[in-house]
Amino acid sequence: MKKFKEEDLILYLYKDCSPELSKAIQHALDEDDLELKDRLQVLSRSIKQLDKLKLKSPSRQSIKAILKYAEEVVKKK
Repeated sequence: MKKFKEEDLILYLYKDCSPELSKAIQHALDEDDLELKDRLQVLSRSIKQLDKLKLKSPSRQSIKAILKYAEEVVKKK
């Protein structure tokens, strides 16, 4: 059985992968690849949990500090 990277499986779950990758994953699922099914199930649960999180934007102070640091790094180069 082919081993799929986590990134490939995430793209598959978001329906954002190439048709070839989608076919390969679907073929593996049709072959009853239990490890792949488990990995997809865990990733799917994780995606659902992440979607439920209420994310906050960073404070303006944090954004200013990051931009200032980036500007200093660029000046040094």
